[in-house]
Amino acid sequence: MKQQVEKIKINEKEDEVEINLLDLFNYYRKKILFIIAGFLIGAIIAGVWTKVGITPKYTATAKVYMVSASKNSVVDLADLSIGTSLSEDYAELLHVRPIIEAINEENDLGYTYEQLNGMIDISTVEDTRILKISATSIKPEEAKTIANALAEKAVTEIPKLMGTSSPNIAERAITPKGKSSPSLKKNVMMGAFGGMVVVLAIFTFLFITDDTIKTEEDVEKYLGIIPLTVIPDGNVKYGAYSKYNYYKGKKYYTPKK
Repeated sequence: MKQQVEKIKINEKEDEVEINLLDLFNYYRKKILFIIAGFLIGAIIAGVWTKVGITPKYTATAKVYMVSASKNSVVDLADLSIGTSLSEDYAELLHVRPIIEAINEENDLGYTYEQLNGMIDISTVEDTRILKISATSIKPEEAKTIANALAEKAVTEIPKLMGTSSPNIAERAITPKGKSSPSLKKNVMMGAFGGMVVVLAIFTFLFITDDTIKTEEDVEKYLGIIPLTVIPDGNVKYGAYSKYNYYKGKKYYTPKK
């Protein structure tokens, strides 16, 4: 039993892989051109795919102020408090099926509830009573239509449902001039680093699995033999012996004195 345990420990030791980070870094330095190539190729592929393979989307945003006067056309502290507490309720209720389907039918959009609901993002502006209603579409004009239709529903339909006073539209959505996604710069950077990581992973794997003997330390490590001497491999012009010089034995290759 004791012998079996010892064998298991020996096998576990043999399975361990030691990585010298300095050697690995030097190995990377030798392959720097391939790493740079991976970086550039990744950037190019991501850039081309962003331009050709991804349909641009546009986002339009309307804003609703969640405070209205409840008495004598004057906004008091109670109105401000109510506006704050109602913001989250409005954000959730604007996603309900009756509201979404009504917008779909009234504007002849032709989407399912799930599709249209996925195009909508409703949130409250931090530390304010402003509700931000955003709609994203591949058509700029359609994005504006959806955002404004939702803002109208927030003013006309939700107060009826909740039995509260109506909020006010602070800003109507306009037709977006620029696309909101995809981001060419972001995708190119992600592709570049992705390409570099792939190349580094390949070289790391090759480095770890390379069990060829290169140094005297490797001889002792892999073969269990302690070398008695080492033949230097260098330039004979600077006084160092080389393997070529040693085997050829010609006078020209003898070291300088």
